[in-house]
Amino acid sequence: MKIGPIELPNNLFVAPMAGVTDRPFRQLCKRLGAGYAVSEMVTSKRELWASLKTSRRLDHSGESAPVAVQIAGVEPAAMADAARYNIDRGAQIIDINMGCPAKKVCNVFAGSALMSNEPLALAIVEAVVGACAPRNVPVTLKLRTGRRESERNAVALARAAERAGVALVTVHGRTRTQGFSGSAEYDTIAAVKAALRIPVVANGDIDSPAKARAVLRATGADALMIGRAAQGRPWIFREIAHELATGTPLPPPATMAVRGWLLEHLHDHYALHGEASGVRSARKHIGWAVRALPGGEAFRAVMNTLDHCAAQVEAVAMFFDALALRHPRLPQPASVACAANDDALALVA
Repeated sequence: MKIGPIELPNNLFVAPMAGVTDRPFRQLCKRLGAGYAVSEMVTSKRELWASLKTSRRLDHSGESAPVAVQIAGVEPAAMADAARYNIDRGAQIIDINMGCPAKKVCNVFAGSALMSNEPLALAIVEAVVGACAPRNVPVTLKLRTGRRESERNAVALARAAERAGVALVTVHGRTRTQGFSGSAEYDTIAAVKAALRIPVVANGDIDSPAKARAVLRATGADALMIGRAAQGRPWIFREIAHELATGTPLPPPATMAVRGWLLEHLHDHYALHGEASGVRSARKHIGWAVRALPGGEAFRAVMNTLDHCAAQVEAVAMFFDALALRHPRLPQPASVACAANDDALALVA
C-alpha cells in the first residue's frame, strides 16, 4: 500500500506511543515485520524544540525509510511551522495527532480534544497540508471515534480531512472519554472506510493474528495499527504478517533469538538516551519482555534495583540463557501463568 507517493512494504503499522516509540523501538519493530512506524508525539511549541526530550524524539539517525513524525498542538500556524521544522530534519510523512486522550494533552485542547472543535481541527489540517504539499510530503491524521459515545464524529472529520488533502486516516476504535478502557468498537472505523477513497487504518485491541483478521474483516480497513500489544512483543508484526499470508500460525520465536533482539534494542536505547536516563527508561521495555515468562515478575523486581546499563545487559542475557535451557522456544503466556523459574532468578539475584 501507499501513503501518498510513498510505498510501504506491508500494511502493519506501529502506533505512536509517548515514551515508547522512540527510534530504537521503531527500528526493532520494523526489523520484526512492521511495515511502518510513527514517532512519538512531538509538540508544536517552538520553545520546546531544543529540549532534551524533544531532541531525542527528533533523532532519526540511521532510521529506515519512511520516517514519519507525529505533531500535536492547537494553533494552525504553529502546527504548520512544526511540520516544516520536522521535514527539515528528515520527516518524510507528517501525522497530525487528534487521537491522544491524555489529560495533559486534552486539557490544552490538543489531541483528541480537537475533535470537539471541528472548525479548528480542519484549520489545522489545512495549514499542515499547505506546509507539506510544496515539499511533496504526505500528511496523515489519527482520530478517535469521537468525544463520547453520543458524539461520534469521526466520519465527518475524516471526510473533511480527505477534502483538505490528507493522504491517510487512522481511527482508534474508542472515544476520547474511554481513554484505553473498555473494548474498541469497529463499526465507526468501517463507516469511515466506506466514506473515504484514501486509505483507512484500524487501531485498537489488535493483539493477535486472529484479532487482526477479524478487524480487517469487520472494517474493510486497508491497514492495521498496533500499539500496546507490541510492548515486549515486537515480533507480533511478523506473526500477523505470516498468518495473514499463509493461514497458518508462526511458531513461537526461539528464546535465544528473543534474547538477541532485546539486547540489540537495549544497546540502541542506551546510545540514544545515555546511561542515566537510558537505564531507567529501559526498565519498562525489559519488564514488558519478561512479564509473562517463568520467573518474570521476580526478575523485574531485581531489574529495578540495577543502576547501570552494563548490569542490565548482563542480567537480561543471563535470564534468557537460563530460560533457553528449559524452553528453546519462548513459552506462551497460557503455558507459563504463575510459573516460576528459580534457576533464572538465582543467576541475577
